[in-house]
Amino acid sequence: MSDRNQAVHDRLAREYSAGFVTEIETETLPPGLDEDVVRAISAKKDEPSWMTEWRLEALRRWRTMSTPNWAHVSFDPIDFEAISYFSAPRNKPKSLDEVDPELLRTYDKLGIPLHEREALAGVERPQIAVDAVFDSVSIATTFKDRLRDAGVIFCSIAEAMREHPELVRKYLGSVVPVSDNFYAALNSAVFSDGSFVYVPKHTRCPMELSTYFRINAENTGQFERTLIVADEGSYVSYLE
Repeated sequence: MSDRNQAVHDRLAREYSAGFVTEIETETLPPGLDEDVVRAISAKKDEPSWMTEWRLEALRRWRTMSTPNWAHVSFDPIDFEAISYFSAPRNKPKSLDEVDPELLRTYDKLGIPLHEREALAGVERPQIAVDAVFDSVSIATTFKDRLRDAGVIFCSIAEAMREHPELVRKYLGSVVPVSDNFYAALNSAVFSDGSFVYVPKHTRCPMELSTYFRINAENTGQFERTLIVADEGSYVSYLE
């Protein structure tokens, strides 16, 4: 066996360090996809009526589309009726201080601390704002206040729909429309959370932004949606 193949073999033989499960109480929708499920997701996110209708129209379009066939890709057919489209921790924190300690420990274990630590004097350590999405919901977004002071909006897309509906409505689906493809339509119907970024004209975002998506519940689909609006002459660095 070549050194390269041996290295690949050794890597595959290792235990997946992030493959642990966090034992918490969850709220999960039954498997299946229809208009009632879409309405339930929208209601759980406390979305405006226009967003609910946007989702329902996406579902109707998706029903008319066929699963794409890609060259050189082989996988078993997906049973979309066997998936749960929403799962979230039962405890719904309103701030970082209210996040379940078990979830904080989970992200610490992953090397993604959700504590806003001030930079130490004389220590060059770049600060990164993180939106942590756990199953179907964002559980915390760090450094929101500091970014807001710079004119930058960084929050979950669910929060953006409530707090900045005019921006979401203007830009959602403007790059990849609902009708673009099978999976774009599906995502548009059932996405539950993700990140929203808005950087005003001629503004440089003062820190790196990142979203970490983690699936914890079994037999669920995590359909995230990220919407980044970088206005004219602005700069932002974002990593998922």
